[in-house]
Amino acid sequence: MPIDRRTFLGITATLAACPAGQALAASAQAATVDAPMRRKIPGTTEQLPVIGMGTADTFNVGKGSDDRAPLTEVMTMLLQRIPRAVVDTAPSYGNAETVTGDLLQAANARGKVFLATKVSSSASGTVAQFTESRVDLRSDSVDLLQVHNLIDWRDNLRILRQLKEQGKTRYIGITHYRDDAHDQLAQILRSEKIDFLQVNYSLAERNAEKTLLPLCEERGVAVLVNRPFQDGRLFAAVRGKPVPDWAGEIDCNSWGQLFLKFIVSHPAVTAAIPATSKPKNMADNLGAAFGRMPDTRERARIAAALA
Repeated sequence: MPIDRRTFLGITATLAACPAGQALAASAQAATVDAPMRRKIPGTTEQLPVIGMGTADTFNVGKGSDDRAPLTEVMTMLLQRIPRAVVDTAPSYGNAETVTGDLLQAANARGKVFLATKVSSSASGTVAQFTESRVDLRSDSVDLLQVHNLIDWRDNLRILRQLKEQGKTRYIGITHYRDDAHDQLAQILRSEKIDFLQVNYSLAERNAEKTLLPLCEERGVAVLVNRPFQDGRLFAAVRGKPVPDWAGEIDCNSWGQLFLKFIVSHPAVTAAIPATSKPKNMADNLGAAFGRMPDTRERARIAAALA
């Protein structure tokens, strides 16, 4: 049964101290104390937790213990509370792939995450880039391989399909992070068979609701959401504003959890992948995977609270 507010707050407090319901989609599994809400990858029986983790900027650190200590704690929290969550990275994120690979290897946890990365090379260099990525990630294969920001997307999708046939990736997809790419993304969704779309979507950037999210539902494409906080701008918009009293009705105790639950309660969304290097923020993000999810009326209420 869904957790109550007191239990939810206890979970959040426990995470913060860690050392290291009604959902819109019929495919969603209700969250409990021990099980976060999950969504099926369309066309499969595989389910993913609705909250995962990105690594852009946050995992681009060196080998020093001071640099990596908070990231170790962030990864530990994810592994302990939400196994098989999406961990999304890219070769263009500096050292993020190497750091991700090192942390997963140290925790013996490669099989405990849904590992996603990208190709960001022209097609002539894609195979070599992905070979290096697998070395950095300490993994012979990944769960999801994506064409980053539509770079050389026609030829790269062809190569990704070949890598999928070879067992180097289980799923393939495309990504972008700007509204001005949405029309092209929609064209690709209509013309190509892909498994995942990764796209920007938040209370401050809702353009994906117009075409992309309905199209993904229609075409059976899973959706990962980047920029869920619009690079922190959403928090700036509510600075000094108390969290609404009614937030507890959907098991939220922070603006961040409201922002994330607004996203993952959309029926087309498979998972949101917020990035952070701060354990406190990670604990807060993870809380959005548990408890009751907002329905249509409550989603509108969250949006109105930001206005």
